[in-house]
Amino acid sequence: MVKSEGPKLVPFFKATCVYFVLWLPTSSPSWFSALIKCLPIFCLWVFLLAHGINFLVSHRSASRILAGLIFSAVGDAFLIWQEQGYFIHGLLMFAITHILYSSAFGMKPLDLKAGLLMGIVSSSCYAFLYSYLSGPFTYLVAVYIALIGFMGWRALTGVQLCNDLWTWTKLSACAGAMLFMVSDLTIALNKFCFPVPYSRFIIMATYYTAQMLIALSAVETRDEEDFRKRS
Repeated sequence: MVKSEGPKLVPFFKATCVYFVLWLPTSSPSWFSALIKCLPIFCLWVFLLAHGINFLVSHRSASRILAGLIFSAVGDAFLIWQEQGYFIHGLLMFAITHILYSSAFGMKPLDLKAGLLMGIVSSSCYAFLYSYLSGPFTYLVAVYIALIGFMGWRALTGVQLCNDLWTWTKLSACAGAMLFMVSDLTIALNKFCFPVPYSRFIIMATYYTAQMLIALSAVETRDEEDFRKRS
């Protein structure tokens, strides 16, 4: 997987390095800073497109992940101007992203135990945040947590290590979803509760890694039909 897909990810790694090296101040939002922030996600578009249009058309999960990456880039751009009132717009874009990713990961196997676990984690996070929320964020954050928790559940159920029902792509999706949740939880804590040390670095490092892993999950490395049979 590394040998075949690694070279296609080189632009992503370079773009990510550019973001962290430039480290443009968030206090001065601009279209240039939006471009630099979105550039790694643009590279993931190219990564998926490099596998061919036929691949994306014939694999619905891959096309939905690409669509999710597109909405993510729009969300990233909105969040550049979050202090100017565009935070909710970014929240909406990422909510759509999680719906698309959930659809890409599918509903099989169901694994209600994993769903219960994610439900407890999501509910606990919202219960902690609730006293810090006010106005429309009281319900908007609840809906968002429900969506990202659902996405995490669908990614988690793809990895059944004890039954050997897994692929590297399923493992990649699961790791990506968990890191996405860590990134968004850090955003919520830093914005609504208290300053998180090194919050921006934590948020962006986990976010870019999460998106890369989810993009990688769209690439089949083992016979998917064999996986379905063993499921």
